[in-house]
Amino acid sequence: MKNIRHTLARGQVILLALVFAGIFAVVSTALIGFTNSYGRAERTTVASAQALSIAEGALDKAVSQLNQNPSYAGETNTMLGNGTFTITVATVDTNTKRITATGYVPNNVSPTAVKTVKANIGVSPEIISFHYGIQSGNGGFKMENSSKVIGNVFSSGSVIGDNQNYIYGDVISSGPNGLVYGIHATSSVYAHTIGNSGKSTIIDKDAYYATTKTNTTVNGTSHPGSPDQPVAELPISDEQIANWEALAAAGGTATCSGGSYSISSGNVTLGPVKIPCNLTISNSAVVTVRGHIWVTGNITVQNSAKIKMDASLGASNVAIIADNPSNRLTSSIIKVQNTATFQNSGTAGSFVFLISQNRSAEMGGDEEAFELSNSASALVAYAAHGLIPLANTVSLKEVTAYKIKLQNSASVTYDTGLPNAVFQSGPGGSWSFVPGTYAITR
Repeated sequence: MKNIRHTLARGQVILLALVFAGIFAVVSTALIGFTNSYGRAERTTVASAQALSIAEGALDKAVSQLNQNPSYAGETNTMLGNGTFTITVATVDTNTKRITATGYVPNNVSPTAVKTVKANIGVSPEIISFHYGIQSGNGGFKMENSSKVIGNVFSSGSVIGDNQNYIYGDVISSGPNGLVYGIHATSSVYAHTIGNSGKSTIIDKDAYYATTKTNTTVNGTSHPGSPDQPVAELPISDEQIANWEALAAAGGTATCSGGSYSISSGNVTLGPVKIPCNLTISNSAVVTVRGHIWVTGNITVQNSAKIKMDASLGASNVAIIADNPSNRLTSSIIKVQNTATFQNSGTAGSFVFLISQNRSAEMGGDEEAFELSNSASALVAYAAHGLIPLANTVSLKEVTAYKIKLQNSASVTYDTGLPNAVFQSGPGGSWSFVPGTYAITR
């Protein structure tokens, strides 16, 4: 009896051991399965996070590339970290692009994870400050006959009048060589030296000078020993102009005929575009400008031709540039003749900027960067390295050049919309994300 009970007890122990072994095996299998499943899920989660990070990095790269190269159109299967990315760029309108960036881990052929992000980018405006009706560089500013300026004048060189020519505003001739004489300023004058024994000067308000005041009537207060005014850079840099040229070229290249691109009749829409030759607009042609225009030669607008800004530009401005990089001494010249006219977009504060990169005056030559006779209210002339002579009945809203000469009855009437001229693009007018457009699509 005792042996039977012992045998039964031992059998129960073995059975119980087998039951526990079965339970352990089931639990172990489940635990291993769970661990493997959790590991796979964790790896997928990590890969998804990595793919999203790669996609967002690609999105940032697209913006950076567009700010360096306006024609950037995206790329495919570029390595980044432990994955790859693809970028596409779609144009929504003139100032907006849609960027789609997809990140893959480890690659797009057999990805563990894929993430796509999208966002709109827009061009923030470039603000360029024009605080003076006239601004000249080291070449200085000369007035003759009955010419006048309605607005302030700033020169890094001298400001010299011929017969008490009127300047309706302040006059500044900066630096230790600053010199002003022969003008009638309705406001104050700032220069190292004011006056000349041979030509009288009239200043309705105050005179600020460092050393000498000669043959000058000051109706306000004289301030001898005043510090010289600091030299100021001209408002538009060569880098800015080069950027506008790149934007123009990104719009396509025109086809020339016989070394010229000529428009002599009808209504034509132009820009952004690069014209690799001379540009002539004449007769009764009407050209509507929608973007920057880069001409690698001379520009001539004559007869009764009309250049007007497209209404879609709004308060922004547009540049028409004459710049022949292979010849900036006898080329890159702008001529506006007869009754040719320029019109803004219909929005106050918008202007056509005619820009010449001719460098003859700066290099000591006598080639004129501009030849202007008659023009309409929307025109601003700019030649940072050249000479701009204004004569007869020409009338501008602002003129800036290395050297400026006003003759006869020429007039510059500074426009109140110019202090902060707005351009749609430029170094400061870069592509940036439009708030509220970012989205993760998968």
